[in-house]
Amino acid sequence: MNLLMVIFGLVAILGLVGTVQSLKEKSVLGIAFNFATFAVFGWFVFMTILNQGFPPSLH
Repeated sequence: MNLLMVIFGLVAILGLVGTVQSLKEKSVLGIAFNFATFAVFGWFVFMTILNQGFPPSLH
């Protein structure tokens, strides 16, 4: 779960970067999909850290 959390965290960061770039280009569809990616993956990482801690407990 630890490596998956890191990968999903990187995807969330890229979603945030994509949202900012889409805002600069004024692309509504890009803003929507990038923000949805940021929200879903970011929420998963946040809740995983909140529930299991970092580094995650094994039991």
